[in-house]
Amino acid sequence: QVQLVESGGGLVQPGGSLRLSCTASGFTFSSAIMSWYRQAPGKERELVASITYTGGSTNYADSVKGRFTISRDNAKNTVYLQMSSLKPEDTAVYFCKSLLGISTYYWGQGTQVTVSS
Repeated sequence: QVQLVESGGGLVQPGGSLRLSCTASGFTFSSAIMSWYRQAPGKERELVASITYTGGSTNYADSVKGRFTISRDNAKNTVYLQMSSLKPEDTAVYFCKSLLGISTYYWGQGTQVTVSS
């Protein structure tokens, strides 16, 4: 049974930092491209960052470049999203996604990030 469990969300002040974690089970983690998405109220889900199998390549949305860093630890079956210089517009539910092959993907349940003073 595939599971993706996100953690690390919470309330943070503007300019603050958070680190999200997503721990996977039920599939070969190192064979998956891992991504973080987010969805704000009333908006579509959007790609935040992605990372390839061994972490050799990463990709970021323009809105988070220079502030967020995606990384993975294949020994721990975990992908991370280090978020710094957080802004109110970063407020959203953050989801972890795994992509195996061309079209097999799984989602986590999401973790809420709220940036507010």
